[in-house]
Amino acid sequence: MVVNAPILAPSLLAGNHANLSEGLSYVEKSGCSWIHLDIMDGHFVPNLSFGPQTVKDLRNGSSLFFDTHLMMDNPHLYIDAFADAGSDLISIHVEPNYPIVSTLKKIQNIGLKNGIVLNPKTPVECVEPYLEMVDLVLIMTVQPGFGGQKFQPSMSAKMQQLNRWRNERNLSFRIEVDGGISEDNLSICLEKGVDTVVAGTSFYKHPEPTSFRKLVEDKI
Repeated sequence: MVVNAPILAPSLLAGNHANLSEGLSYVEKSGCSWIHLDIMDGHFVPNLSFGPQTVKDLRNGSSLFFDTHLMMDNPHLYIDAFADAGSDLISIHVEPNYPIVSTLKKIQNIGLKNGIVLNPKTPVECVEPYLEMVDLVLIMTVQPGFGGQKFQPSMSAKMQQLNRWRNERNLSFRIEVDGGISEDNLSICLEKGVDTVVAGTSFYKHPEPTSFRKLVEDKI
C-alpha cells in the first residue's frame, strides 16, 4: 500500500490579488510547504489569472514548493516559461487536444515534477494511460475557472479508483483534489486515498490556518 505524507497546498487564487506576496506570506506563516498556483487562459476556462512573470516575481521571495496548475488549451507551449519562472511541479489537463505524453515527458526532462488533471465530467479512465509517467493526479472537485464553488461528493469514486490503481500497480503518484475543499468534506477525501489537498477560500478565511493545515498533514 502506497502512503505519501499528506500535504496542504493553499490556492493563491483565493488570496488578495492586489497583494499576492501577502497571500504567499500568509501561507508560509501557517507552516505549509506548498502553494497551489492556478494559471487560467480565458479559453480552456472562462477566466484569467496570471502568467509566468508573476510566478517569477513570487518565486524571488519564497521558498515554497510551487504547485503550478495549467488550465490552458495549449499548455505544451508554456512549459519552458513556467519552468523558468520557478515552478516545482507543473500539472496539465487531459481534456484538450495537444501532445500530452511528450508534454509530460518534457516537464520531467527539465527536472520538474509533473501532473495530469481531470475535470468533474471527465471519466477517471481518461488518465489511466498516464499513471506510470506522472508524479501527481489532480481531481477537480468543482468545474475549474472560479473559486468559492461547492465540492461535488460524487468525485470520491474517482479518488477511490485512483487509489486502487496506485496500490495494485505499486505506483507512488500523489492524489490531489481541488475545489470546494473544507473541514466538512476533508475527511471524505483523505479516507479515499487523497494525500494532497488544495484549499482556497476555506484556508484564507479560516480563523486558524495553522489548525487547518494540521487537519490535513497530521493524518497519515
